[in-house]
Amino acid sequence: MGKLVYGVNVVEIGFDDRTLAHLSVVIIAKLRRRESFLFSWRDDSSVGDGRSSVWIDPSIPLHFKYFGSRPPSLNRAWVAALTATANSAQGLHLVPEPSDGDGAGGDDG
Repeated sequence: MGKLVYGVNVVEIGFDDRTLAHLSVVIIAKLRRRESFLFSWRDDSSVGDGRSSVWIDPSIPLHFKYFGSRPPSLNRAWVAALTATANSAQGLHLVPEPSDGDGAGGDDG
């Protein structure tokens, strides 16, 4: 399981590597444009099964730590769906992975 490590107080959020790879594409795209946004997720049952949110800002340290050594292929449709949530008033949150409708599969990068 990979981790998104955020901020000076070190908030560690666990995601499987495939999910983390898709989140990183969306987060990095927003930060490159110097856009701040809310990121919310559902907590694992081991930490209470609630919900958490952080304000993502370009000035706050961010680290993506993957468990595996090989990058997962990317589903363009999922990146687009996650980007749509990141651009909404509710901010970035996980949505189910759709099938990649263009039939091309994913990217390896």
